[in-house]
Amino acid sequence: MLNRNFTKAEFILNNENQYQLEFSIKEIGQGSNLTVERKNENGEYETIQAMITRLNDQIFIKWSEPFDGRLIFEK
Repeated sequence: MLNRNFTKAEFILNNENQYQLEFSIKEIGQGSNLTVERKNENGEYETIQAMITRLNDQIFIKWSEPFDGRLIFEK
């Protein structure tokens, strides 16, 4: 399994008032078996159920607020 860390600063507020991250299929594969983990105040990761959508060759991860975390995926 591979992972990609991300920070709060990478989130963009979309027109639905949700914060989202955008990845291409070239970066993380087809998008199957994605796991989103949020870093808590202790520096540990916890799995969350974020909304994940796909449009063309882009994959979007949406949440109500930006957070530091990581995306775990198979490529």
